[in-house]
Amino acid sequence: MTDFDCDVLIAGGGPTGVTLAVLLARRGVKVIVAEKEADIYPLPRAAHIDHECMRILQEAGVADEVMAGSRRVSRYDFLNAKGDVLLRFEGSDQFGPGGWPVANMIHQPSVEAALRQSLSTYANAELHSRWELESFVDEGKGVTAQIATPDGERTIRAQYLVGADGARSPVRKAAGIAFEDLNFEEPWLVVDVLVDDYSRLPDANLQICNPERPTTCVLMGEGRHRWEFMIKPGETAEQVSDDAFIEKLLEPWNVKGAVRMERKAVYTFRARIAEQWRKGRVLLAGDAAHQTPPFAGQGMCSGLRDAANLAWKLAAVIKGEAKDALLDSYQPERAPNLRATIDMAIMMGRTVCITSKWGAFLRDMKFKLARMLGKLPDGPPAYPPVSTGAILAGSAAAGSYFPQFASHDGRRTDDLLGHQHWLISKADLDSAPFAPFSEQLRSWLQRTGVEAALVRPDKYVYGSGDPEHLREAWELTLGG
Repeated sequence: MTDFDCDVLIAGGGPTGVTLAVLLARRGVKVIVAEKEADIYPLPRAAHIDHECMRILQEAGVADEVMAGSRRVSRYDFLNAKGDVLLRFEGSDQFGPGGWPVANMIHQPSVEAALRQSLSTYANAELHSRWELESFVDEGKGVTAQIATPDGERTIRAQYLVGADGARSPVRKAAGIAFEDLNFEEPWLVVDVLVDDYSRLPDANLQICNPERPTTCVLMGEGRHRWEFMIKPGETAEQVSDDAFIEKLLEPWNVKGAVRMERKAVYTFRARIAEQWRKGRVLLAGDAAHQTPPFAGQGMCSGLRDAANLAWKLAAVIKGEAKDALLDSYQPERAPNLRATIDMAIMMGRTVCITSKWGAFLRDMKFKLARMLGKLPDGPPAYPPVSTGAILAGSAAAGSYFPQFASHDGRRTDDLLGHQHWLISKADLDSAPFAPFSEQLRSWLQRTGVEAALVRPDKYVYGSGDPEHLREAWELTLGG
């Protein structure tokens, strides 16, 4: 099997699949995206993108457009039934290490539209709507997939198949990959509104930890706002979705006349991880590989991180720069980060989802005591670095996230240094292309205590040390 229709076939044209497709196409990889729906889902879903994922969208060529339609918020407050602050995270409107604001509230359909427009500019990429993957066979040297299209069944042959086809992932099921259940499952009502009067809405993201009705209230992209209401035992999806029921839920917020309902939906917030993210030439990404409760706003972000990790590795393997074994590092690198993300979301969810008055009283007292002792966190816990995989383990900063810097005239590191790996050495800082960022790069090297560092294409540090040793170690790791 040597005659391929594309290098990578991606099942699923959502944000994870299309971002992966753009990042692959940028690297010269021929890619086909098969999306079963006719068009982008027109109503909001994900509401948040963090600074690291804005950096990924920067590489995909859409960050400025996404930023123009997003909103920033400075606080994330957890309030009890009386409105007292249990926990407050501040500074989410400040710039993070990724070179963008820490928290950006977005309109997902607009993000997807921008990504598809970017993908359309690459001659080596195709996105086909109303293409539904029906079956596939991993033949060892490639994958043959059968796809139902409006013009009849098509056979597509690819070197690799990526299932980015959502939580119900037919690719995952066909590959026989099971889910590990992390024991969090709660039904919630999601209500999205169009805003006519911002002055009557909160200007912070809120978790209302009220045992009578745990509630989330968050900003979204320009012109929108969201409430999420926990569904009580005995309540049905039909009951809570009734307009009169929703109107009653919104009464305490005093927003009648200030907002118009755009969407209502019942979701079960779950925490699950696929046991395998790679099986032969089949890989999973995004919700097909993992599902996280929304309390930390990391659902779509986790999929974008998958795309960034997978894109450079697939491209290196396909172009003969690395051995196929490099792809085995995908799950070991991403899974610990993902588990930490889910643990944080579950912690937040279990703080919010207490429906016992006595349990809520005990929780409030614990937070009050922790505040008195100065032991409350001032922000979400940091995600763990890459601890194993394609890194030079044991060298300073290996596996850490490398920050993005801006020059005096506003140019960003990634835009000038490109999307390949970077070897940054003190001896080269005053020469192109490093010169515009020489001060920041020198400071980072000095803080880290190293002469040179090699940064992977996904902006994680491969390792540090002598430049020539780094080159040799990098080539050995790739195995190309």
